[in-house]
Amino acid sequence: MGVFFKPDIGVAGDFIPFCHDGKYHLFYLRDWRDPSRYGEGTPWWHVVTSDFVRFEDWGESLPRGGSEDQDAWVFTGSVFRHRNRFHIFYTGHNPRMREKSRPIEVVMHATSGDLRTWKKDRGFMIEAPEALGYERDDWRDPFVFRDSSRKRFCMLLAARKNAGPSRRRGCIALAESRDLKKWKVLEPFFAPDQYYTHECPDLARIGEWRYLIFSTFSDRFLTHYRMSRSLRGPWVAPWCDSFDGRAYYAAKTAGPAVGKGGEPAVRHIFGWLPTRAGEKDDGAWQWGGNLVVHQIWQDSDGALMVRMPESIRGAFEADARPVKVRPVLGTWRQREDVVTADATGRFSAADLGEMPDDCLLEACMNFRGSSSEWGMILRSDSSFESCYQIRFEPARQRMVFDRWPRPGDQAFVIERPLRMEEGRSVTVRALVSGSCLVIYANDRVALSARMYDRKEGRLGLFVSNGFLAVQDMAIRLRRFRP
Repeated sequence: MGVFFKPDIGVAGDFIPFCHDGKYHLFYLRDWRDPSRYGEGTPWWHVVTSDFVRFEDWGESLPRGGSEDQDAWVFTGSVFRHRNRFHIFYTGHNPRMREKSRPIEVVMHATSGDLRTWKKDRGFMIEAPEALGYERDDWRDPFVFRDSSRKRFCMLLAARKNAGPSRRRGCIALAESRDLKKWKVLEPFFAPDQYYTHECPDLARIGEWRYLIFSTFSDRFLTHYRMSRSLRGPWVAPWCDSFDGRAYYAAKTAGPAVGKGGEPAVRHIFGWLPTRAGEKDDGAWQWGGNLVVHQIWQDSDGALMVRMPESIRGAFEADARPVKVRPVLGTWRQREDVVTADATGRFSAADLGEMPDDCLLEACMNFRGSSSEWGMILRSDSSFESCYQIRFEPARQRMVFDRWPRPGDQAFVIERPLRMEEGRSVTVRALVSGSCLVIYANDRVALSARMYDRKEGRLGLFVSNGFLAVQDMAIRLRRFRP
């Protein structure tokens, strides 16, 4: 198994993370993508990990109901602990309910004493109150937390208003309870009139800041966040309001309540990297895929940044494979651990040797030239006519994953904003396992992508219209495999 978890058959979607006794319990929606053999609908499955590299499979936690039951599809929710009892609030989804004049989606409930064996509460159900202006059938992904200042349990839900422009009715509904049994639905918690809906809402607190996290698909598939010093808002968007790019969705956060030795608790965010139809680079993005975990950290202005979790980086060898540069185009020089190329007015490329299938690539890259583009070449053929690129574009202040040559004039670009300044280095870490790729820049920005068509090839560097210096170039292999 690679570092990006996926079940042995099918795919994983919508991870529901819960941190308990130093371990992460990752519940997820399992899709076998074979209804003729495994039936339709998605149950909750359960794996446990302490390092995001090795996973213990606890099997099915919430089974699907029958075809006529409300929870024929067990959709996303949250795990909550209260008085040594564990609670799951989840979405019961069944399109057949429309034929019975019933809601397609409702909130349902299950309990456990050990996180392993769960009992559904058949008498529990929360429906969307249309009288409060909510649409009936979009009512899912409950997230439960305790508001200690008001001594209330609160529930956030992905919902929609029943009036206004259709693609801007999305809101996050709010319900409150004193005992986790009886709930009162209130006016929307967050309704910016911006998206179709706000899937998989999540709320995290770090220091004095609270972060409202949600995923959208109406303009772009992204996991966004808003920040506020109060639960009452206002919820403002930072300069970059997302954690990753198009190929990262439905991400939710988890972490210990208290860090070790009084240090601030480390928090992680768990999303999935979607597969593409036919396992082709130009195949349509699909629902579900592989787990991707980022470590979250807080910048001085409260904005959230992401980096590779230390436990994942520690799964790779400390000693890097030696790198020897062979010029392909232009002039390249190598002195000890520094590689340079002056490509003023031209394009230059270098070959670094065969690229492993499962590896961590690292480099500290410095550029000069305001119009330059530069980066890494992945899985190139021997002639460097066909490859993938991790490309940095200072003039556009973005990091890009692309392929060469492009099919016609259709860009394959997946991009992330990245602030860069001439003369200031960019630290790059690229994690590769099979078709999965996750790139980190400056321990601040992440970009996930797929590489299907080219399964092997050579590693290289390139620069266009500028000067590039690369230091501490490293190719690290896995230390162990589960």
